[in-house]
Amino acid sequence: MTGERADQTQTVAQTSEEELLRQIFPLLPPGRATIVPPGDDAAVVAAPDGRFVVSTDVLVEDRHFRRRWSSGEDVGRRAAAQNLADVAAMGARPTALVVSLVTPADLPVEWVLGVARGLAAGCGPVGAAVVGGDLSSGPVVVVSVTVHGTLEGRAPVLRSGARAGDVLAYAGVRGRSAAGLALLEAGVVGPDDARTAGYLRPEPPLAAGPVAADAGATAMLDVSDGLLRDAARIARASDVAIDVRYGAFDADVAALQPAARDLTLIAQTDADAAGVASRTDALVRDWILAGGEDHGLLATFPEGAVPAPFVQVGRVTAGEGVTVDGLPPGGSATGWDHYGSR
Repeated sequence: MTGERADQTQTVAQTSEEELLRQIFPLLPPGRATIVPPGDDAAVVAAPDGRFVVSTDVLVEDRHFRRRWSSGEDVGRRAAAQNLADVAAMGARPTALVVSLVTPADLPVEWVLGVARGLAAGCGPVGAAVVGGDLSSGPVVVVSVTVHGTLEGRAPVLRSGARAGDVLAYAGVRGRSAAGLALLEAGVVGPDDARTAGYLRPEPPLAAGPVAADAGATAMLDVSDGLLRDAARIARASDVAIDVRYGAFDADVAALQPAARDLTLIAQTDADAAGVASRTDALVRDWILAGGEDHGLLATFPEGAVPAPFVQVGRVTAGEGVTVDGLPPGGSATGWDHYGSR
């Protein structure tokens, strides 16, 4: 099936694994490093550097996404984004993904093909391929992805290399995913509203990873669990302290204010103007400092070495822990934890 669309009413229980794969494979990009594509017991991917970067992640229905909000293509895009960003955060270029998909019997085939199209949309621009995986049945949708990448001769950028005197910098947007999720959960908007795109279809700055490595980044990671939580991971791994400058995110603050105000007005219909403004500001601050899944890149650089598209957002000093403008973060800005967050 190359050009035609699947029967919108057909479910996975009404097809076979072989037939479903026959429909999926033509939707996937070939990738620049693929030597043997899907179809055999295993794929073969070139690794001319002699090393490969590997990471894995999983999306579970009703934990990471809800089908009433997310199309198959949305889920495919998110699965690609979060895995490709992990490779970029090492200073590498993504080359290949292996994807396993668990599907309930009543899941429409078209939804599954949407996942394939979403994976292709995420992988195609960086030249990565989906080279294989597995299909299984189960009570909820689960998308499990393992991603590979190439360092192209670079040293990997670890979390443990930050040093006192370095500059803290960030590439990407902040708070868009958290804001989109909050709007959807509150029923303020539907998935077609542009303000939900950051949650449903995040767009990590993948090209910035190798750029950072080439510019001499001393530490880097993908911000998936919140800016402060992930900054703390660099601080612990590097045995340093990090101070984040909230004012560096003024553009994100301005972009998030309308959504935060909408949510505040719903929750506080009898609040005065000052109360609405205060709650709006607090909500935006929480999205920026603690919101997860924007998949921007947080990195440290020697003074004067920050490359575009990174923007300086703080400093690395001697000590331990993370502060915001020199003070403890306070509030609810703790970030996401897969077992502690509900």
